[in-house]
Amino acid sequence: MHSRLGNRAAPNRSDGPGRGKRVVVAMSGGVDSSVAAYLLVEQGYEVIGVTMRLFAVTDENAARLNRSCCSIEDVDDARDVCRAIGAKHYFMNFEKEFKKYVVDYFVSEYERGRTPHPCLACNDKLKFEFLLRRAQFMDADFVATGHYARIEQHEDEWHLKRGVDPSKDQSYVLFTLGQEQLSQLLLPIGEFDKDEIRRIASKAGLPVADKPDSQDICFIPSGDYKAFVEPRLTVKTPGNIVDSDGVVLARHDGVHRFTVGQRKGLPLPGGSPRPLFVTDIDPDQGRVTVGYAEELLRHRLAAGGVKWVSGVAPDSGARVEARIRYHGADIPAAVIPEGDGAVVEFESPQRSITPGQAVVFYDGDRVLGGGMIDRALPEVDTSAPFPGRTSLRAAGRGHAFEGASTTTL
Repeated sequence: MHSRLGNRAAPNRSDGPGRGKRVVVAMSGGVDSSVAAYLLVEQGYEVIGVTMRLFAVTDENAARLNRSCCSIEDVDDARDVCRAIGAKHYFMNFEKEFKKYVVDYFVSEYERGRTPHPCLACNDKLKFEFLLRRAQFMDADFVATGHYARIEQHEDEWHLKRGVDPSKDQSYVLFTLGQEQLSQLLLPIGEFDKDEIRRIASKAGLPVADKPDSQDICFIPSGDYKAFVEPRLTVKTPGNIVDSDGVVLARHDGVHRFTVGQRKGLPLPGGSPRPLFVTDIDPDQGRVTVGYAEELLRHRLAAGGVKWVSGVAPDSGARVEARIRYHGADIPAAVIPEGDGAVVEFESPQRSITPGQAVVFYDGDRVLGGGMIDRALPEVDTSAPFPGRTSLRAAGRGHAFEGASTTTL
């Protein structure tokens, strides 16, 4: 079936007349995606709301789903909003894709001693690959979401930018977007802060205007990640807990129970004069290393699965602001791209560089790209010129973020 996606002139995003254009809006039943749909209707778009079924309601978490963003009540809310704004609504099944590219990825990362970010995988694969594909069969011009981020066109290039509300900015979880995807995507609420979104919803009479925001990972509303992961493990790697000198302190039942920077819940004997933290996890040996807080500080990391929004990597040693956790600070750094990976060197040492999380690169408000953290790198002679003291090849390569690749997750 012919699709208009990717085969039309770029819209004017400043006044956004949507007359004659069709947009599929990913609707979770929350206020953000509901206002996104409402704003697009107001701009003249033909809006089709789609709520994605990500897992069966008979799942073991069903009794708790009222705390997540994927309950039956949320589907009803999305349908009610579409009815109120005069839009069609569909409930589409993405269970198989969600299990393969989000749940299985989540479990496999813990098996490898890494700390995954499932929202990144869900955005990359479910919303911006599979939903885009479904939209093609619906003869849509665009897909839209309720993310707090912005898209701007500068000559022949699309820029991804932070949302104007820094407390809600979600550009960190959108770094995998490329030029083709950005040309097909609308982010209507990125110009607003949360209070404005709620005021718009209230003024428009949307039934979700006062609905609380969801807080949990949608498929683990209890928040007990370990309890979710353990029965799904295909490999459990027990081993030793050692100090930084390699002295064995205790045994553990599996590397999936640990994350870099962890302090609480470590199965260690008492007697340490200072608090101990997980500083490294070796899944091949089943070895978990613990040390003092200062041992968590590193100037450098290696990342894999790196993507650049423009499609072109910057020069080696390019100065950027880097963020290594969702709500973390922007840290001055240099990035040394090499293939689909990069070494990142920070001006100041960073605490708890966590494998499996994302490092995202910014130039002011603009997202340049990002990748998945493979590991923190050993300290080097700080008298060497900054930036770029070590190449990626010299540092070695670890796991890439498979979810950021175009083939597997």
